[in-house]
Amino acid sequence: KPAPKKDVYQLFSEKVRDNKQLESRWAIMQETRVEYFRGKDFTAFLKNCPEIKEILGSDKDLDVEDIVNTLLRKNLVIRCDRVVKTLRPGKKKLSSWPAHLEIHHEQVFSENDGFFAWTFMKRRTLWQTILSFLWPIFALAICLFPVYPYQCKIVVLYSCAGALLFIVTILIAMIFGILWILLGKRVWFFPNINAEETTFRELVRFWPEKDEGEPPKWTSRLFYAIVAVLVVLLLRHHAPDEAARARRCTVVSFQFGDK
Repeated sequence: KPAPKKDVYQLFSEKVRDNKQLESRWAIMQETRVEYFRGKDFTAFLKNCPEIKEILGSDKDLDVEDIVNTLLRKNLVIRCDRVVKTLRPGKKKLSSWPAHLEIHHEQVFSENDGFFAWTFMKRRTLWQTILSFLWPIFALAICLFPVYPYQCKIVVLYSCAGALLFIVTILIAMIFGILWILLGKRVWFFPNINAEETTFRELVRFWPEKDEGEPPKWTSRLFYAIVAVLVVLLLRHHAPDEAARARRCTVVSFQFGDK
């Protein structure tokens, strides 16, 4: 027996929710944490990403209002309203992203003042499923560490020491690189642990007496500064934001019938 075909609007909703270009936040509604977006952001999103409407098939030419109203009828989203509707003392306008929501009495699309929360459980990725099984095993392994064989304890000890040394090395390299770019000096904040003799004076001696070789040219420092900025921007672009991290939380699915 062939598997039932998935609803195109369900596929559309999952695709839209996974897209980072649609700005969304998390709020509390009926004691449950929900992810929601604004109507005006959804309109701008479909205008900037019209190719995502191809999932809808024959309904791809519908306007934004008809698409959202269909999502409302299929209980894929629900229209919400802010709980606090009055200005707080010292505030000139209401929050653009309220932290507490309630169900709106009119379940129709509104672009200017509409908030819409996803009502379906977000699909887990393969890595999230694997980690959900590995975390209990990892916690159990930590609890059983005192009864490990001696060889296993040595492996764990040297692994932790190696990880700590790696972190300290990265920290030293970052400090060295920043001060080299800004000041053109080779500055070490920590002594060489491989040296035969190491004193406390070397630990707090920030400025070496002299640098070997010629000082770096300003063009070299500028080049590495640009490279560092590009690396930071690249990591920032691909790093998960707060909303993406919150999506890892388990969200209870809402099912709302007609009343």
